[in-house]
Amino acid sequence: MEFDVMTGASTWAETAELARQLEANGFSGMLYTETSQTPFMQIAAAAMAAPSLTFTTGIAVAFPRSPMVSAAVAWELAQNTEGRFRLGLGSQVKAHVERRYGAEFDKPGPRMKDYVAAVKACLRAFRGEEKLHHEGPYYRLTLLPGQWAPPKHDYGDVKVDMSAVGPYMVQAAGEVADGIHVHPLHSMHYIENRLRPKVAEGAAKADRSPEEIDLIVPVFAIPGDSPEERAPFLERAKTQIAFYGSTRNYGFQFEDLGFPGVSGELNTLLKAGDVQGMADLITDDMLDHFAVVAAWDDMADALVDRYRGTAARVVMYLAAEHIGRDPSAVGRWGEIAKAVRAA
Repeated sequence: MEFDVMTGASTWAETAELARQLEANGFSGMLYTETSQTPFMQIAAAAMAAPSLTFTTGIAVAFPRSPMVSAAVAWELAQNTEGRFRLGLGSQVKAHVERRYGAEFDKPGPRMKDYVAAVKACLRAFRGEEKLHHEGPYYRLTLLPGQWAPPKHDYGDVKVDMSAVGPYMVQAAGEVADGIHVHPLHSMHYIENRLRPKVAEGAAKADRSPEEIDLIVPVFAIPGDSPEERAPFLERAKTQIAFYGSTRNYGFQFEDLGFPGVSGELNTLLKAGDVQGMADLITDDMLDHFAVVAAWDDMADALVDRYRGTAARVVMYLAAEHIGRDPSAVGRWGEIAKAVRAA
């Protein structure tokens, strides 16, 4: 099981410095979200600084980009990281896709499935396995003259992953993707009883084993040897869990765990602008399902106990923020990283 850090917008110098620290302390890689900043230039800067790390987009927003553009960027990053790059793609939500990016969102599940298939068709063409010929319900790519094809290299087996939560998207990912970016708001009940069965259904459609599909799992991991030390990150985790939980499409997770009506209450508080009230609604019982809280020396075992045999990569949601506040914490996180990778 690999051990990564989630990070977002920063300068190239900052991302390079963080990459150097993570590499020196035994981490596996870095996962870059796409929020206020695109991830690809940061990955290039980090890869130059820390050439042994693996870099993942978790996720890059798909629909505003042509599948050809996404495939070409992934191809270039795979070459220059010597194969230590995974392209993670996601749909984002309707308001952002239509009103922020000015792109089409209609039928996001089928569109996302076709998008990933189109990206993979581009990659096969780049490898010289076949002529470019993808004619799907949403994307048509049939032209790649030789002078416009990217140069071949030895790292062309680029993994293409999808973010997925609901049953259709999870099944589609099981059918066409190499990995699934599990949502940060997840419980093991969700993974075992909702996600994995749908992954298996999708994999069966493609006549492959679900074991071929990597689960990349962001984790609200909160280490600390006293309540006072853990307090700021417990509050941060509760706030983020509450924000995710306010989305109606994710509310079923609370219902499954025996917390009925919580998502609706969170949504009401969100509309009222009551962020503290949202965080206060997340109880310690809920936190036990959605986060991992442990002493520093116990965190590696806690992560391994929960995710061994499930996650190909665990991604620390709060570690970069913690290290940013307290640079000395990188060594302690590094001890967890090395223990998880060795387990």
